[in-house]
Amino acid sequence: MSTPEPKDAFGAKFGMWLFLFTELILFSGLFILYAVYLAKYPKEFASAGQQLSVPFGAVNTLVLLTSSLFVAMATTSIQRGQKKLTEWLLAGTAFSAVIFMVNKYFEWSAKFHHGIYPDAPGLKELPQGEQIFYGLYFATTGLHGLHVLIGLALFLYVWGTVRSEKVHAEDYGLLENSGLYWHLVDLIWIFIFPLYYLVL
Repeated sequence: MSTPEPKDAFGAKFGMWLFLFTELILFSGLFILYAVYLAKYPKEFASAGQQLSVPFGAVNTLVLLTSSLFVAMATTSIQRGQKKLTEWLLAGTAFSAVIFMVNKYFEWSAKFHHGIYPDAPGLKELPQGEQIFYGLYFATTGLHGLHVLIGLALFLYVWGTVRSEKVHAEDYGLLENSGLYWHLVDLIWIFIFPLYYLVL
């Protein structure tokens, strides 16, 4: 039995892909800046990167990968008319986003406690290469964190639409496009983790 196509699926999906393309351009600019300055300050970048918590970064990587699995499963389950399972999977995705942000809060708090934050006096005493590293780190992870918060709000909304049956097996485009957005958020973090936490 074939799965019904959602209403206006092509137009909505095409619009989402255009939006995701602009997001890729945004983060690509930050990654290009990182590459340029890494080539200029390799030792300083390695030194600063060693001050980041690899366990925090690894846990958040696992959390986002798991959340992407949840949302992919939710898309499949809604197509099969499994409403309750879809609700649980979306709740798991939203909860994963909360875990990610809680971990990021503790990680950033530790940096702030050690006087490492934008425009901090202690940060200005570090070598220029390390200042640039931390500037890019806060800009990139902060922007990514904003996207995680947007995703959290989005999935809470989608959860509500599934619960009220506005999203269902015959019309699941909102859930599918939300999943595409979340997969991009996950993909960006997969680049952030090795670049900042595992830099040598």
